[in-house]
Amino acid sequence: MGQLALAAKITHVPSMVLSELPGERQGSRQDAINGHIEIARRCRQLGVDTLVVFDTHWLVNANYHINCAPHFKGIYTSNELPHFISNMPFDAPGNPELGHLLARVCNEMGVETLAHDRTSLQPEYGTLVPMRYMNADGHFQVVSVSALCTSHYLNDSARLGWAMRRAVETHYQGKVAFLASGSLSHRFAQNGLAPGFAFKIWSPLLERLDHDVLSMWQQGDWGEFCEMLPEYAVKGHGEGFMHDTAMLLGALGWSNYTGRAEILTPYFGASGTGQVNAVMPILPVSDAAIPEPQASVAEGYRAFPRL
Repeated sequence: MGQLALAAKITHVPSMVLSELPGERQGSRQDAINGHIEIARRCRQLGVDTLVVFDTHWLVNANYHINCAPHFKGIYTSNELPHFISNMPFDAPGNPELGHLLARVCNEMGVETLAHDRTSLQPEYGTLVPMRYMNADGHFQVVSVSALCTSHYLNDSARLGWAMRRAVETHYQGKVAFLASGSLSHRFAQNGLAPGFAFKIWSPLLERLDHDVLSMWQQGDWGEFCEMLPEYAVKGHGEGFMHDTAMLLGALGWSNYTGRAEILTPYFGASGTGQVNAVMPILPVSDAAIPEPQASVAEGYRAFPRL
């Protein structure tokens, strides 16, 4: 029997990579990097063998997808921000066995999911940036899960997270960490204004909203948060429409979850967006806690944004 040993909501801001380089930004994201290093330290201490990353930079238009190639190796430049992440090497072992197991159980629970191991598809930087600091020596195997979902219900993403926990705990022989890689509010600074917002949130409203959300997390007010998540994803400009967060909370027990978030890296602004590293305690969960599949197309249009 396997174990979900650690769960966290993490940042992947490309300015973490930029802050390694000589210049005025050097060292400016050390708090975020330290948060990743601490998560990795805890994973090692817990005996985690695989990091499963819900990646809000992997855009998919149909189904859920898992990249579980045997090995990931290459040179990555961000197509979005090539002046932040340029020619970044990456090298990490994958876990095809776990990837196919996750997909199988998701499908059994009614969430259509495809696992890809014989593929040239490489991870996006929502996976690669955290791995740079959590897995520099290739200690952990890595599995990447699509979490920029353009035509998907948040309920189904929560069910996917729960199915993946079921897969680990029922069928896997090992320990796994689930990492929701994405921001809170994700309203980038308008073009031409980015330098002035390098360490700021785009608007006072979004900053206040993010702080209120983190307060709810720290107090364990998950029922209230899950109820407001679809609206927060839209009005708060949630990254990836907050599917990574729904997946993580599905694994933790959704609205019945009672754990209190531990903030490792205090909330910070990056190019207008709101960021955090936070660890969520793993508590027992039952099937009754997981939302039903979305009932109707009409409800989906009301509750979830489309591109």
